[in-house]
Amino acid sequence: MFVKATVWKKGDTIGIVSPAGPIKREELERGIKIVESLGLRVKLGKHVFDKYGYLAGKDTDRAADLNDMFKDNEVKGIICSRGGYGSGRIVELLDYEVIKQKPKVLLGYSDITYLHTAIRQRTGLITFHGPMVASDMGESDFAKLSYDLLQQFFIPQDVIYTTAISPLEAIVHGKATGALVGGNLSLLTSTLGTPDEIDTKGKLLLLEDVAEPPYKIDSMLNQLKHAGKLEQAEGILIGDFTDCDAKDPETSLSFDQVLVDYLTDLEKPVLKGFRIGHCNPNITVPLGTEATMDTKTKTLHVSAGVRA
Repeated sequence: MFVKATVWKKGDTIGIVSPAGPIKREELERGIKIVESLGLRVKLGKHVFDKYGYLAGKDTDRAADLNDMFKDNEVKGIICSRGGYGSGRIVELLDYEVIKQKPKVLLGYSDITYLHTAIRQRTGLITFHGPMVASDMGESDFAKLSYDLLQQFFIPQDVIYTTAISPLEAIVHGKATGALVGGNLSLLTSTLGTPDEIDTKGKLLLLEDVAEPPYKIDSMLNQLKHAGKLEQAEGILIGDFTDCDAKDPETSLSFDQVLVDYLTDLEKPVLKGFRIGHCNPNITVPLGTEATMDTKTKTLHVSAGVRA
């Protein structure tokens, strides 16, 4: 059974943490202005600006910041500063009992996929795949649609994705319903064989990634296939695969050819073209709540992820 966090109100305090890669201060400061423009206050994690090589500080410190934000009664929601790498290193250091007792909105994507998966499967908490403070909100061209969809944290509302947002293409036709799960393909693949291995049985699987050539996408889809994750899903949603075209098309399959090879024989709906992931706009969707995809109408209907 999945658990919804309560809605935000104007004046609420939102925690900002860096559970993965290090950030630039100026980008975070620009993103904080976006958060504050929603009528929210901001509380920074103690180690939000730390740097330890390609990580935003030591594992224990990054985990402590996330644990502290869940423990803190003043904090009503948590937004990650950016992705990068490192979330998988801290999943065994999180206090899942506290997360169960104090469910809060957790927003992020990319490397945060590992946290979404671990937290949902260990606690039942619905989390949110969407823009982050430094890497998205901190950009000068942060899309108005991305901004507007943050309102779903203030009023429980379904997310209805249609071709009015972006063109959608059916790879396999059909209609399916199930809890929406998934996120970054690389991170989902990295959960296989771990205690947090992605559970796709009876669910709608969302996939997105960035800067991965077709042969690597092929390898990861192959691994998911042999692990049964594609077959067990009720339907598959293809989000944004930014900069994933072959550098030399004459010596490579195309990204679309790879999708056809792995997805057309599944006999379940596959819909491509969602502006979800490393893109602008980057549409926020709750992970863990019930959703329905329909290739005939080219729509995705995701139930509200928060409660009043």
